[in-house]
Amino acid sequence: MGAEGPLFTWFIASMAEQKINLAAFGSVAFPIAMVVEGPIIMLLAASTALCRDWDSYRKVRRFMYAASAALTLLHILIAFTPLYDVIAGQILGVPDDLLAPGRLGLQILTPWTAAIAYRRFLQGVMIRFGKARLVMLGTGLRLTTLLATLVIMRSTGASGIVVGTTGIAAGVVAEAIFARWAVGPILREQLPATDPTQAKVNRKSFLHFYLPLAMTPLLTLFIGPAGAAAMSRMPNAELSLPAWQVVHAIVFLMRSTGFAFNEVVIAQWDQPGAKRALTRFAFIVAITTSSLLVLIAATPLRDWLLGDIYQLQPDLMAVCATALLFTMFMPAYQAFQSLYQGQLVHKKQTRGITQAVALYVVVALTGLQVSIWWGAFTGIYAAITVFSIGGILQTLWLRRRANLQI
Repeated sequence: MGAEGPLFTWFIASMAEQKINLAAFGSVAFPIAMVVEGPIIMLLAASTALCRDWDSYRKVRRFMYAASAALTLLHILIAFTPLYDVIAGQILGVPDDLLAPGRLGLQILTPWTAAIAYRRFLQGVMIRFGKARLVMLGTGLRLTTLLATLVIMRSTGASGIVVGTTGIAAGVVAEAIFARWAVGPILREQLPATDPTQAKVNRKSFLHFYLPLAMTPLLTLFIGPAGAAAMSRMPNAELSLPAWQVVHAIVFLMRSTGFAFNEVVIAQWDQPGAKRALTRFAFIVAITTSSLLVLIAATPLRDWLLGDIYQLQPDLMAVCATALLFTMFMPAYQAFQSLYQGQLVHKKQTRGITQAVALYVVVALTGLQVSIWWGAFTGIYAAITVFSIGGILQTLWLRRRANLQI
């Protein structure tokens, strides 16, 4: 899934109005869509942890349907009403030339939340019953659909934001359809009617487990629009906003192994020898992914990627090259966040996760506000520095809470 961002960025950067389209997606349409999606992102972890029999499966599925409908309605209200002007124009302070393409991209992404909720719920069942390979196949289909749609839409002469968001939406819908097909044999042959070893899932127990978990991505994703709003008010906003999409795509790819590690920990923590093996693997992931990012950011690979592959304009390329140097710790701490967070989810002690994210949000918002007041640095440099400090502190808090539960 991490390859989606670089692929999308490479394609859109090759089209006309490079800076406007990258900024409209990466700093307007996508962050807003992600915040709306926030409450259902952790359905993957919840489904992996809870869907052990038909009773729990049906109850989690019922929540997924209700949340998808409510959040899709919220997405529509933002994308198709004057509420968008309030959020993007007044609150985020998006430059005027990004407002219209940002709104159009957000409108095209309307199916995003429901499709993501549906496939993450089903992917959790696949992981729980040892069919993680199906998740990989679904992601392959998503990327193939994305690329095919980008090529087809580009031939229509549509703008970059239309081409890009149509491809993103088509990819996630295709992946959701595949997930339903792939999970069929598991539901028919492996999912037991009841699991006597597990406590029954009811509304109270589910909400007690899930609400703190849901706050994790919701609060974290809120920082995306906050970062865009801050960069809009700091020096070199016209470069920081499009650069953010490029840098985020590359860093997300490096962090993707760490993100996926969360569900592995949830599913495997109670196995013999799991603590030692998973901790060792977290170190391997951390060292490998951060080293790869440093290799990209500090060697001629950087110029090849940003100049030859993405074909960025020289001023935008220079900002992205410097910004990448500020991100070197992000993949490393992501691996350990997943290690500690997975332990807490496995033990159904999710309150510590919310506390860690709250700490991150407070540090990030405070740092962004100080950076705006100071006004001495290019926005993306200040934002990444603040996010990295917040992420490290979040990881340390998760470690403390996880150690208390061992």
